[in-house]
Amino acid sequence: MADNTKETQKDTVVETDTENKKPEYSLNDDRRVKTLSPGMLVLKRFMRNRLAVVGLIMLAVMFIFSFVGGLVTPYRQDQQFYTYTKMEKEYVAVTQNKDLRYIVAEGQTFGPIVQAQVILAIKTNKSEFSYKDNTYQLTKDTDDIYTVSQGDTIVAMAVRDIINPADGVQESSLTFDFKRAALLAYAAGETSFEADGNSYQIDQGGNILADGKQTAFISRFVVQSKDNGVKVSERFRTELEEAINQDVTEFNFTDDGEEYTYTITYAPASNTWSVKQEKDTYVYDAYHAPTWAHPLGTDKSGMDVLTRLMYGGRVSLMIGFIVVFIEIGLGVIFGGLAGYFGGWVDNLIMRIVDIFYCIPSTPLIIILGSAMDGMQVDPQIRMIYLMLLLGFLGWPGIARLVRGQILYLREQEFMTATEATGVRVSRRIFRHLVPNVIPQLIVDATLSLGGTILTEATLSFLGLGVKFPFASWGNIINDANNTFVMTHYWFIWIPAGVCLLVTVLGFNFVGDGLRDAFDPRMKR
Repeated sequence: MADNTKETQKDTVVETDTENKKPEYSLNDDRRVKTLSPGMLVLKRFMRNRLAVVGLIMLAVMFIFSFVGGLVTPYRQDQQFYTYTKMEKEYVAVTQNKDLRYIVAEGQTFGPIVQAQVILAIKTNKSEFSYKDNTYQLTKDTDDIYTVSQGDTIVAMAVRDIINPADGVQESSLTFDFKRAALLAYAAGETSFEADGNSYQIDQGGNILADGKQTAFISRFVVQSKDNGVKVSERFRTELEEAINQDVTEFNFTDDGEEYTYTITYAPASNTWSVKQEKDTYVYDAYHAPTWAHPLGTDKSGMDVLTRLMYGGRVSLMIGFIVVFIEIGLGVIFGGLAGYFGGWVDNLIMRIVDIFYCIPSTPLIIILGSAMDGMQVDPQIRMIYLMLLLGFLGWPGIARLVRGQILYLREQEFMTATEATGVRVSRRIFRHLVPNVIPQLIVDATLSLGGTILTEATLSFLGLGVKFPFASWGNIINDANNTFVMTHYWFIWIPAGVCLLVTVLGFNFVGDGLRDAFDPRMKR
């Protein structure tokens, strides 16, 4: 009985010890509690935010579109495309001369004041007038021809008909005596005249011939070429005058075996006929509708819009990141110094920040952009100036953020420990303080990227930012600067606007997601 009692007590003790004994876990045990690093916790919270993930996808798409797309596109960002099209281009302007024109004899002076005196004498029916102790005689040969002389010397003629050299004849070879004799003979209805020892024939059309070869022709029409590289032939003048006299609005003319069509428009106010030539012209393939070769068409300069969008994304994103890096660099340096040292250093830096806040940045950028336009600064150098200027004007906000964080962190125990162990000041600031501000800097920089890209796009739209041949989303939208382009050529400005919207919205979504991930209390 005693032995059974002892065994029972022993079993009870063993069971009690087993119940009180706690389970032991090893590091290799699958049942151990798993913990995440701070970085993984932030990533986990970020990935739980659906809007942040959507923003990340949007940015990934835009980066691939801009940087990878620019590598695979077959075109350059400044490559222009051309096409042949029928265009009416002003060829010549024709005026029927109703006023007196002057032909001055060789070696004589006949200035504007003397010419005015001639007109006055004609209107007052005077046969003589004086100017600067010189007396001039005025002889009326016909209603359209007046001769001005001094004594026995003929000085000039006032006429309404004009003598034009024939094709292949120089104007300088037509002397004053020749012109005078020809005009008098034509006005009198004569068929021949002599001048400079030669005999000439003249027909009813005003054509002057010597030995059967045309030398000149008389006409009251003045034909002026509108293209410096075009010389109007005598045959074209003749046919044009016939068309004007017949009051037609269109005529055909064959030149060098090719027939051209000309339209004639009369402007009564100026008594001028505008003659336009219709011909195939090699021009920019501007505002071409989307095709397989150009999925988004071409712009006003005949450049592929899709290619410009890709390269424009590169420029806009690159400017955004570089400007933000400049802002962060300056803001961290000045904000860190102000927050750590305090006192007069803090006061000085904060007063500088206040001054920068008072600078009207937009008018300043517009003025500097106009100045660079006037100095014709190289587009690549201009882009560098633009990034430096935007970065230099945007750092005060980051400096205030860094200063506020460091004012709080410098009183913590870990900073007391660094001071006690003799860590130098620069290492305390940039090794121990600034890294603790990085989460806030990342959030602020991400949100600032969208604003910077919009600022660059606005300046480029106004013509003060990125210049040709470089593309940016802003100067692409600048093509739609009038109502006609905006309503008829949607493929010019809507894709660039969508790219801007997607990129800026993506940065804002990611920035909000990072802010919530770094500080989860903001979601509560």
